[in-house]
Amino acid sequence: MESKNNTITLEEIQNFKGKYPKQLWYLFLVEMWERFCFYGMRGVLAFFMVDQLGLLEGKANLQYGAIQAFVYAFTFIGGIFADKILGFKKSLLFGGIVMILGNLLIAASPHDFFYYGITLSIIGTGFFKPNVSSMVGELYHENDGRRDAGYGLFYAGINIGGMLGGAIPIYLGKNYSWSLCFLSAAIVMIIGVVTFLLTKKHLAPIGNSPLENQTPKKRSLYETAVYVGSFVVIPLVYIMVINSDFTEYFMYTIGIAAVGYFLYELIQIKDSKQQRKLLAAFVFIFGYFMFMAISEQSGGSLSLFAKDNLSNKMLFFSIDPNVVNNSINSLYVIIFSPLVGLLWIFLFKKKIEPNTVIKFGLSFILLAAGFFIFYSARFFVDENGLSSLDVFALGYLLYTLGELCIGPIGMSVITKLSPKRLFGMMMGLWFLSSAFGQFAAGKLGAEMSDANTGTTLMSKLIAYTDGYYQLAVYALIAGIVLIVTTPLIKRLMQEVK
Repeated sequence: MESKNNTITLEEIQNFKGKYPKQLWYLFLVEMWERFCFYGMRGVLAFFMVDQLGLLEGKANLQYGAIQAFVYAFTFIGGIFADKILGFKKSLLFGGIVMILGNLLIAASPHDFFYYGITLSIIGTGFFKPNVSSMVGELYHENDGRRDAGYGLFYAGINIGGMLGGAIPIYLGKNYSWSLCFLSAAIVMIIGVVTFLLTKKHLAPIGNSPLENQTPKKRSLYETAVYVGSFVVIPLVYIMVINSDFTEYFMYTIGIAAVGYFLYELIQIKDSKQQRKLLAAFVFIFGYFMFMAISEQSGGSLSLFAKDNLSNKMLFFSIDPNVVNNSINSLYVIIFSPLVGLLWIFLFKKKIEPNTVIKFGLSFILLAAGFFIFYSARFFVDENGLSSLDVFALGYLLYTLGELCIGPIGMSVITKLSPKRLFGMMMGLWFLSSAFGQFAAGKLGAEMSDANTGTTLMSKLIAYTDGYYQLAVYALIAGIVLIVTTPLIKRLMQEVK
């Protein structure tokens, strides 16, 4: 199985000493640069479409939701191809190169090539994103208690990239040039791909092609088919991105297909205990969809709200509200992620750590609190019709604490509840639920924009904050339902905590 130059075995990787395997740091760096690229694009999308392409806000919200939905839907497809044909390493490399091409294309002429470049970015991210998360899971034995801590650290890496990516591209675009904005995303992605090429030898068998037992000819035939197929679908994806009506058909089709495929794999498993565990994983995936549908306003409606309705005074500083909107969530994650991790360890030692279901429920209650604060922005308006950036930042703090009760824990629990051969599919479903969340979030954001029938800053403020109030109520209900049904979900999870 192993080639001669791979001196390290999977056992050696998994029997690491200390808190983290060294391979985690390499994957952390690769993912950090990819997230810079991703969050950079995400933070710019709605703003660029309204400010530079002249779209109405409702249309921009829908378009934003559609683009984000495609990114995550392609992660599901990319995850399956990685599982069955390419292996994680080749999939990641191919995805990274396609993302670089997409950003370079937009940088060449932002107004003319925007949607073409976005199309390439969607396909590239689909091949790149699920694989790093899955490789992190493989660094650990199935019952290694250090896995949650590993995902916690990995999550911090995602957010360092997210924070820098949220701030730098939008700043370059607004103050210098949009070409520079997209070029910055391409440059960091090149750094990420080079980092991976230099460190992948340390991963040894992890992420190798699943077709290693096939003849080289057969293997390269399958791989070439995947690469060629990816480029063949470019016009199709482009048409669907441009026309958000097509997005709906695509999402419903892939949603039904994914649930069907999940049920097929569920029936294939003859062990009823494992079946119950997979059902529990599905409950968490559905919960994550709900969470994303409510929370994913940051690149859409919150970005457009920050553009017009917030002052640029935060504590004692002057700062661009869009930079705050794009980056503060990641900054909070970097600060509070280790603290929340320590809190869980402290509660675990005292034997009072809440289980995963309660943590999920808590995440919704904190999310509701965050959106109630976004709603309260209407009570802090100055004479120019601008609301307080401090209140906005406080809303994001509670929103982020909610995210910390779901994000890293969710990924970890999915790998604990799934059999190893279905890792890629289940991670893909996790990201696909996020795609549906993004799609729903875009629709919710568009409804807020459309509710604004006036032309003043004040009418926009009222329309958007009304929307945030409704989202807060939805989140509160979801949190209560999850906490109440905890005993039922725990029964499905069997021995998994």
